[in-house]
Amino acid sequence: MVRVMTNDVHYQAPGRTTRLFNRLVAGLTGAGISVWGSRVLEVPGRRSGLPRRTPVNLLTVDGQDYLVAPRGEAEWVRNVRANDGRLVLILGKRREERRAAELLDVDKPAVLRPYLKRWKFEVGAFFEGVSADSTDAELIAAGPRHPVFALG
Repeated sequence: MVRVMTNDVHYQAPGRTTRLFNRLVAGLTGAGISVWGSRVLEVPGRRSGLPRRTPVNLLTVDGQDYLVAPRGEAEWVRNVRANDGRLVLILGKRREERRAAELLDVDKPAVLRPYLKRWKFEVGAFFEGVSADSTDAELIAAGPRHPVFALG
């Protein structure tokens, strides 16, 4: 696992096993089989303009959809920001255009807690001691390392 932290930018690159698992999940999701809420996120690359795709976990809390970047400042996060929040979520042949708005750190506990509860087995290692049982203060402190987007 590679960790990159410069100027408060945090990112944990996926290892070989994770990249293989991501390809499997993306393939299933592309075929219309959602794995625990998975979708394929498509957004233009900020440099190339070419469509970039990555599997993501779509979380719904009280009727609102969210995307969380457990690894930090991933390429998809940077591309969504550069594209003014516009993105497409794909499940099989269904393409859903959405608009993402980034949450402030103080607002993240209400999303991070259910996210960690649901996907701790998959993403818990990226949160370094923070869990669904952590206090709001602990989740707020972890917030800058994990971008969270509300989808409209």
